[in-house]
Amino acid sequence: MNLNIHPKPVLDACCGSRMSWFDKANQLTLFGDIRTETHTLCDGRTLNVEPDIQMDFRDMPFDDGLFKLVVFDPPHLINAGKRSWLALKYGVLGEHWKDDLRAGFSECFRVLADDGILIFKWNEIQISTNEVLKLTDQTPLFGHKSGKRSGTHWITFMKQGSL
Repeated sequence: MNLNIHPKPVLDACCGSRMSWFDKANQLTLFGDIRTETHTLCDGRTLNVEPDIQMDFRDMPFDDGLFKLVVFDPPHLINAGKRSWLALKYGVLGEHWKDDLRAGFSECFRVLADDGILIFKWNEIQISTNEVLKLTDQTPLFGHKSGKRSGTHWITFMKQGSL
């Protein structure tokens, strides 16, 4: 590892504005994102994307097996206006989104310790959860649907160590 950041047991690989976190400054967690930016949304609120480390979830600068828990909440939109509040808030996937998500899953499992937990969050408003889960060879343990239309899925994986 070639970083001046003390390793923590938890990694949020694409934290965005840390919307899911009760404690947005959780001391157990290293917050990473490809973006560092601030925006004023249409309702006047400020949206801050301020990761501890600016990084790409497709190619993370960490040693193998470093984290006990990895949170993977990548952008879920492929169609959104570049400056729309949805794009600013959640980010947008590129044209090669399948390759990007496949690489993201691979990297998340690479940096996860044996028997570590990966929490994957996905909103299937534009791409089905089943289609995304085909991009990893890992099998989820369980999950939960939430949101007004049950379109957001929280899915839990455990990296199998040597049995």
